[in-house]
Amino acid sequence: MTHSSRLARFALISAAALSAACSQMGTMHSMGSKAVADMAPTQGNTTAGSVMFHQHGGQVMVMVRLSGLKPNAEHGFHIHEKGDCASGDGMGTGGHFNPTGKPHGPQSGDHHAGDMPALKADANGKVHTRFAMAGISLGAGAGADVLGRGLIVHVGPDDYTTQPTGNSGARIACGVITLQ
Repeated sequence: MTHSSRLARFALISAAALSAACSQMGTMHSMGSKAVADMAPTQGNTTAGSVMFHQHGGQVMVMVRLSGLKPNAEHGFHIHEKGDCASGDGMGTGGHFNPTGKPHGPQSGDHHAGDMPALKADANGKVHTRFAMAGISLGAGAGADVLGRGLIVHVGPDDYTTQPTGNSGARIACGVITLQ
C-alpha cells in the first residue's frame, strides 16, 4: 500500500468515526421528551397557536407561537391541573397545576409548578418567545409531570400576588400538553 493510499484510508476511517460520533451526539441531544399543546380559542375569542415543550436535563424548554391576542398587551399564562378543554370556556382545566402546594407567584420566587412567565403580544397580537422552566418535567410519571395537563392563556396580565390565580381574568385559549 502506497503512502498516499494509507493517507486516503486514514482520512476515510477518521471521517467515518467523526460522523458516527456526531450522529451519537445528536441522538443524545434529542433524547429528552418532547410535547406540544395545540392552543385553540375559547368561545368568543381568536387566540390560537402552539406551545412546544422539550425536556433538556433538569429543565423544560418552552417555545410559544400564538396569534389573535390583544396587540401590545400582556397575558397570564399557566399550566392547569386537568387536560380538559371541552367546556368551551377553558374552565374544565381546573386550577393551576400545583403539586407542591406553593403560593402563586413569579418564576423568581416561590410559585406553583404551573406558573409560567407572562406573554407579551406584539403590535400585531402575536407572541413568539422561548424560555426555560425548572420544577416541571415531561413524562416523569409523578410529581411535576405536565403531560396531559391543560395550558391556558388569559385575557389580562398576571399580578403574581392574588392567590391562587394571579387575577389574570378569563381564559381565552386552551390546549392540552401531549407527547409528541
